[in-house]
Amino acid sequence: MAKALELIFRNEMGKQATISVIGPKEPVDPAAVKAAMENLIAKDVFGSSGGSLVSIEGARIVERNVTDYELM
Repeated sequence: MAKALELIFRNEMGKQATISVIGPKEPVDPAAVKAAMENLIAKDVFGSSGGSLVSIEGARIVERNVTDYELM
């Protein structure tokens, strides 16, 4: 099972932009995540097709299960 921490922002065009962090340290510290997201916005580290990231929308852990089937 793969886990990712999704950091969800709004960009200059008002659209949602998401950054995924694979294999986050758990348990997730919401205060630390918020501080990191604020830092990313302040330093303008990432951009998107809609411009710079300007506000925080939220964060979430996403788990993904993959089952391969042999088809013969």
